[in-house]
Amino acid sequence: MPTQIDVSLDGLRIAILATDGFEPSELTEPLESLRACGAKVDVLSLEPGSIRGWKKEWTDEVPVDRTLDEASVEDYHALVLPGGVINPDALRLSEKAIGFIRAFGEAKKPIAAICHGPWTLIDAGLVKGREVTSWPSLRRDLENAGATWRDREVVQDANIITSRKPDDLPAFVQTIAQSLSEVGAERAR
Repeated sequence: MPTQIDVSLDGLRIAILATDGFEPSELTEPLESLRACGAKVDVLSLEPGSIRGWKKEWTDEVPVDRTLDEASVEDYHALVLPGGVINPDALRLSEKAIGFIRAFGEAKKPIAAICHGPWTLIDAGLVKGREVTSWPSLRRDLENAGATWRDREVVQDANIITSRKPDDLPAFVQTIAQSLSEVGAERAR
């Protein structure tokens, strides 16, 4: 069920980058909630077709809107990185995916990662000197990469938004929407 958000994201485009093995709620709730606010949200992946979630077994498929070969950082105002263990672990092995994430960081566009999603931020070189949160088992990985880990439902440090787990999705989605409403306000000026 989408999180109710009272902001308009009309005219903004958001990419959700995932592959097989994503945590279903961490992809579908941001997707539905941000679309309900008027944003154009594309599910990006390494291959065309569809991707499957994992929650103790394979779940329903989600259609891929564009592959990374068809997408450009310039096309989007923000990037969302769902967790699950399998999904971010697979994305870490893709130079194309890590390069895409790194380019969002270099452009200082909002990047929101939840659960195991911050693993990809480590490989993209975007956590050193930042405050972040994640699923607890990633704490040492993030600290070893130079981040300061906090046990909070959402941590925002400049353009990087991180969250711990599915229970934190309402706060995570609200923080993404608020960050993007500021982007929309800047565009309107």
